Amino acid sequence: MFYVKHKEIIRSFNFSKAMNKNDLPGYIKHYIYEDEIILVAYKTLRDHGIFTDKKIFLFDNNSKQNERKQIYSIFYKSISAIDITFEKDNAEINLLLDNGYPICLKFIDVTPEDKVRLRILYSCINRVASNMEPLKEDIEKLLNNKFSVKNS
Repeated sequence: MFYVKHKEIIRSFNFSKAMNKNDLPGYIKHYIYEDEIILVAYKTLRDHGIFTDKKIFLFDNNSKQNERKQIYSIFYKSISAIDITFEKDNAEINLLLDNGYPICLKFIDVTPEDKVRLRILYSCINRVASNMEPLKEDIEKLLNNKFSVKNS
């Protein structure tokens, strides 16, 4: 008899800022279907996270020379659990996929506007994962990048 040591795999991304959707690199746009709407785009030093109305795309450049890229496509309906945590200057969205794979999306140096954006994004993801439609006013806020910080 033998035992296999199980090491938990957690894929983590540290997003540093929200991006203008028009400034996305061309290669990213090839992965977005015509019937998908980009809600929010985030950037790390070398990676990107794109949140559409149907799924999350995570573009992971594994090397400094950009020799290897991994692209994750995560449908919101494949999320079995989701949580969001806010700290003073940071936020974190943790996803547990149906296959048991955990993913941690960290957002660093967030502003009050960023926190509102993330709260609305979390609500949209959670509603789709629960087989509900996201609220139209939430989609509009994300698309227009207009957030009222005083009402958060």
